[in-house]
Amino acid sequence: MEFRQLRLFVTLAEELHFGHAATRERIAQSALSQQIRRLERDLGVRLLDRSTHHVELTAAGAVFLVEARQLLAHAESAAASARLAGQCAPVLRAGIVDASCDSMPQILHEVQETHPDLAVHQVEVGVPEQLRLLAEGLLDVGFGRAVLAPPAVASELFRLDPVGVLLPAAHPLASRASVPVSALRGEPLLLSPEARAPEFNQFVLEFYRSTGFTPTLYPGTVGSIRASADLVAQGRCLTCVPASCVVELPRVTWKPLVEPAAHYPWSVLWRAGDRSDHVQAVVSCARRLSGELGWVGEANRRPQASPARHLGGRLGKRRAS
Repeated sequence: MEFRQLRLFVTLAEELHFGHAATRERIAQSALSQQIRRLERDLGVRLLDRSTHHVELTAAGAVFLVEARQLLAHAESAAASARLAGQCAPVLRAGIVDASCDSMPQILHEVQETHPDLAVHQVEVGVPEQLRLLAEGLLDVGFGRAVLAPPAVASELFRLDPVGVLLPAAHPLASRASVPVSALRGEPLLLSPEARAPEFNQFVLEFYRSTGFTPTLYPGTVGSIRASADLVAQGRCLTCVPASCVVELPRVTWKPLVEPAAHYPWSVLWRAGDRSDHVQAVVSCARRLSGELGWVGEANRRPQASPARHLGGRLGKRRAS
């Protein structure tokens, strides 16, 4: 088993489409299929169910996906540490939940603009793994909901993100400006893989239950918002997505949820007691952008860990776009 095979499998699990995954990895589709078959042969287990028009993870594939992501994250962290040891420029190792979510890359871009000597390495990894890597010193900052953060990880809220539902473009609810939660009763709901985003699944389920019903759950899982949108477009399920994570995709549309509205809390995460300049820069930038862009109302904004309150200073004016 090779790291290249792991990366190809993770990409395919996110896309659930051999053509899309091959394009993303810049290899021939036949070569991708060959590598996946070799991986399955080496493991002695089938990771994917394939048909002419559909690819889906098996139960073994879903479990293997979690471990494969962790192995790749560890490899990237090791590579980043090696690069750090071989150069003088400071390195920031940042965990992000999904490349589709815009606020985390936006914060990191702002930090890079104001600190051009800082080398930023992004690792796409779920919040539970972020928390573990932060506590072990293998990540410098992370982004996600802080509800599961241990004492070793500090956090500060920077965005209350409107939550909506991804619908097929032809769905009867797609013509509405917004969707009452009660209108989703009986619709199959796709959740994130539990090992990758238990905090978001908990948020969605508690939100549904607060309105008086428990959702009907879609039996499968996928590893990315883009792959979720593909299932939605096929009419297999619906899925809840924060506004900042909506991507432009054909055959699907995003509508905000109302009655009641829901807002997902994003926090910047870092190792408690870490006062390094690059970590302070990220926390300060997140706080500044939050205020400038109105991501959190000032009356509702409550820092979740005292170390953040002592991170003073501004990073300067943002460049005009």
